[in-house]
Amino acid sequence: MTDHRDTVRRYWASADARDWDGFAAVLADDVRYELPQTGETISGLDRYLRFNREYPGDWHLAVREVLADGDRVVSRAEFTVGGETQDAITFFGFAADGRIATVLDYWPEPYQAPPGREHLID
Repeated sequence: MTDHRDTVRRYWASADARDWDGFAAVLADDVRYELPQTGETISGLDRYLRFNREYPGDWHLAVREVLADGDRVVSRAEFTVGGETQDAITFFGFAADGRIATVLDYWPEPYQAPPGREHLID
């Protein structure tokens, strides 16, 4: 059985290195990518590869954690684009052959904590 955590780590390492052959190798042919904040859904390996190849800017990432539960994996990665850093939470689903079949990306935006909780914060 494939170690799905390892597959996700290879996914991120390939993306960061712009190793598009390595990136494609861990993806199912009918991979589906969803980005709820923008409403984008991309279906199919060729379109998803093109989406990543054409993504603007000089971005890099560092994987902070990868958690697995059966055929579901979630990762938290820190992305740096143009000196700005953002976290992304990504959920992965897998095909029967161990390749990534679904990618669901969340990019939480930072915001100010509401007043009145100062006494609870370290």
